[in-house]
Amino acid sequence: MYTLQIVIASTRPGRQGPTVAAWMQEQALAHAKFDVELVDLAAFNLPIFDEPEHPRHAKYVHEHTKRWSASVSRADAFVFVQPEYNFTAPPSLLNAMQYLFREWNYKPVGFCSYGGVSGGLRSVQAIKPIVTTLKLVPLLEQVSIHGLPKLIDKETGVFTPGEKAVKDAAAMLDELFRWTAALKTLRA
Repeated sequence: MYTLQIVIASTRPGRQGPTVAAWMQEQALAHAKFDVELVDLAAFNLPIFDEPEHPRHAKYVHEHTKRWSASVSRADAFVFVQPEYNFTAPPSLLNAMQYLFREWNYKPVGFCSYGGVSGGLRSVQAIKPIVTTLKLVPLLEQVSIHGLPKLIDKETGVFTPGEKAVKDAAAMLDELFRWTAALKTLRA
């Protein structure tokens, strides 16, 4: 079975990423075609890119980079759960992506974005050029959560999106599975 990593992209205090990622994890587990791992960028505590060699050489000297490399290497596919900060992707995700090169190659990536009116769509569009430079394959199918604060119960903290988000997640996971299988030969 392929390994899907659901990556919580935001690391800031008070973030909603873990709540949305937990829902995305439930969707992926119900889909039942992947081994699912939840990966929180905050747990890696990556400083601003600090490796002396270019990532394509994979000659890492820092322990945090080696741990990050091992995590990304395990995955066959990704879903980035990401908010939109100032019309772009979270700096924590951009930084984490820059640390590695080969570990990303020939793997598909889906997006579960969230925010206010835009639903994080500009964040996804901003990161796609970087994704393709790292030889990741971004999917057209994605989940976009609009008006997030209204979808989280104030008392329980439970995130409940509408039916559209559930359908979008299923479509994205189906495509992720297809692309993961198709790209396997390139990863060999």
